[in-house]
Amino acid sequence: MSDKPLLHLVFGGAVKDPQTHEFEDTSKLDLVGIYPNYAEAERAWRQRSQANVDDAMTKYVIVHLHRLMDPDQD
Repeated sequence: MSDKPLLHLVFGGAVKDPQTHEFEDTSKLDLVGIYPNYAEAERAWRQRSQANVDDAMTKYVIVHLHRLMDPDQD
């Protein structure tokens, strides 16, 4: 097990269809932040998602940046 951070990106915005990840306008994405582990990213995602719970057309996601940067790493 490695002690280095496993970076995660949290962002969201208006989607064309709530069943997809196709965002309406990428220039208007809400970049919440980059976090050193999944637990912190999930807290940020949950907070932002719950703040927008009444808007079915707004979606927030967590992207595992560490997997993109090093595909062999979990």
